[in-house]
Amino acid sequence: PIEIFLIVLLIILCAPILNKIKIPHIIGLILAGMILGPHGLNILDYDKSFELFGKVGILYIMFQAGLEIDLVTFKQNKTSGIIFGIFTFIIPMIIGSVCNKYLLNVSWTEAILIASMYASHTLIAYPIVSRMGIVKNKSISITIAGTIITVTASLIVLAVVIATTKGTMSIGYWIKFILSTITFSIIVFLILPKISKFFLQKLSTGTSQYIFVLTIIFIASLFAQWAGLEGILGAFFAGLILNRLIPNISPLMNRIEFVGNAIFIPFFLIGIGMIINLRAFVTDLHSIWVAIIMTIIAIVTKWIPAKMTQITSHLSKDEGNLIFGLSAAQAAATLAAAMIGYQIGLINSAVLNGTVVMILLTCTISSVVTEHASRKIAISEAKRDINRQKVGIPKVLIPISNPQTMPLLIDISNLIKPKEERNSLFALQIHQNNYTETSAKLMDKAMKIASATENVLEPIVKSDFNVANCIVETANEKGISDIVIGIHQKANIVDTFLGSTTTSLINSTFNQNLIISSTKKPLNSLHRVVVAVPNNAENEAGFTLWFDRIYNICVQLSIKALFYTNELTKKTIEQLCDNYEFTNVEFRELSAWEDFLIITKEINKHDALAVITARKSTISYNSLFDKIPHYLNKYFSETNFLIIYPKQDIKEDINTEAYNPLKIS
Repeated sequence: PIEIFLIVLLIILCAPILNKIKIPHIIGLILAGMILGPHGLNILDYDKSFELFGKVGILYIMFQAGLEIDLVTFKQNKTSGIIFGIFTFIIPMIIGSVCNKYLLNVSWTEAILIASMYASHTLIAYPIVSRMGIVKNKSISITIAGTIITVTASLIVLAVVIATTKGTMSIGYWIKFILSTITFSIIVFLILPKISKFFLQKLSTGTSQYIFVLTIIFIASLFAQWAGLEGILGAFFAGLILNRLIPNISPLMNRIEFVGNAIFIPFFLIGIGMIINLRAFVTDLHSIWVAIIMTIIAIVTKWIPAKMTQITSHLSKDEGNLIFGLSAAQAAATLAAAMIGYQIGLINSAVLNGTVVMILLTCTISSVVTEHASRKIAISEAKRDINRQKVGIPKVLIPISNPQTMPLLIDISNLIKPKEERNSLFALQIHQNNYTETSAKLMDKAMKIASATENVLEPIVKSDFNVANCIVETANEKGISDIVIGIHQKANIVDTFLGSTTTSLINSTFNQNLIISSTKKPLNSLHRVVVAVPNNAENEAGFTLWFDRIYNICVQLSIKALFYTNELTKKTIEQLCDNYEFTNVEFRELSAWEDFLIITKEINKHDALAVITARKSTISYNSLFDKIPHYLNKYFSETNFLIIYPKQDIKEDINTEAYNPLKIS
């Protein structure tokens, strides 16, 4: 066992090297399984361990697809997804059945079964798009929606063919199937979400949370199997259940991605290679003919729906190619159908061998096309980001002193910046006398929390009796764009809501966004950010900066933004939303700040409130801002909120055009 595990680890370690010669590492893993497996050098046996880890691997791929999908984009493109699902099922079924009947000379029952194998597909290349960081592209949502439809339909066809062959087809069979599917839906969509929300909010340790996530995956998969469906559907739905509960930037998400990409998914891919027996084709020329026919039909009948969807959904050529690349691979469901058909005597060994070769070739084509299309889309989106993000790379300063609030401040700081910016966090610790061991431990803990989300936090330790002055000096020295602090804890009855230190920061931080955070509920429980925007906010230098931070929060938590503002400011925000391609937004009228409390009618327990305010003597300042602390304390005491004081001045060495919210070159 030790030698076997070592060999597998070496395969996983060496597979990415193939990227240097333009071969996707997914293909490297499959080829390694072919060469070292029982039909190659026979160094590795396809035993129970590979069967187990391989099964977990395909479940993990589908789970990650559901977990990482942008639910907003998914809902917006559900019609296109349904259309693609119909195309990618009907076209392979019709063309495949006819071609199988007359080119492979099989019965209609066998022809339909083989056609269902063409219709289903496996998102084997999904890790590629995940690695490229384009999972929020609408073509991904369309493909995933279509995958669920075609896999479900293909499995139903398989079940009907099996029942017909065995002579068990009856009304009772359909009643049982419908009732079991309804039971599965109730458990997965009504019961499991409530259980998941409760446990993920109560479990504090990362290990416990990860074990719980695995439990949900297997529970959903098991109930799917009991319902007569395939476990991969249950795994995908488990991902959808946990989608809102696990932020993209979180230690738990990192653990999920790491374990899947390092162990489970590679085992599945190596296992695919191990079942491929190329030697069988040396002695059986008919198997070669069958394999060629099956592969051509599978590729053509997946290319046609992808191109039809590209046209009907007004997608780019690269997005159409990406849909084809993702949907071209035949693996899990295809292999399951072939094995079942072979066991009941419906298909012969030539078709079984042809299926295995078809899996190899379609997986290869899928990986190559997906890699090529993903790279082009990623480059295109990166160019668009360069135009969009002229606000510059965020550099966030987090003054830390309170062990209770420090983790929450780091979480907020992670959310206000793009996920890919890993070196944007700075932690400042100020001591007035000696630097104690307790302070050192607090800084170490802060660095560990940041590193758990693959972020590098730069520690800064200073000695100063004037805390506010030290924060401002450090921010200017480091070129900080945002300062994130916690809400002041009142020490006595005469103490103010904001406190003297925060008040000093408000009056002296002109080159930075000052963000005051109060977090009462877990961030993964949020469904929306309600943003109160004052009149003339669009004329402030920091307007685009605070919008960018709100946008990042919404994107990373997959939640909506609701802006309360006047008509003129609304138009400016709408243009920014167009520039950012930010569609998950709503607007409400807030013509005067005197009407601020109308927000209380809209806000609920799943909302966070962001109040855009301003410093005195600035363009958007309103004397009624002085009442904000009272309003927050009285009416929003149980709500997560941010008070944002936008950047005011622009440094001389920064091109002022970069801060024009409406200009994109």
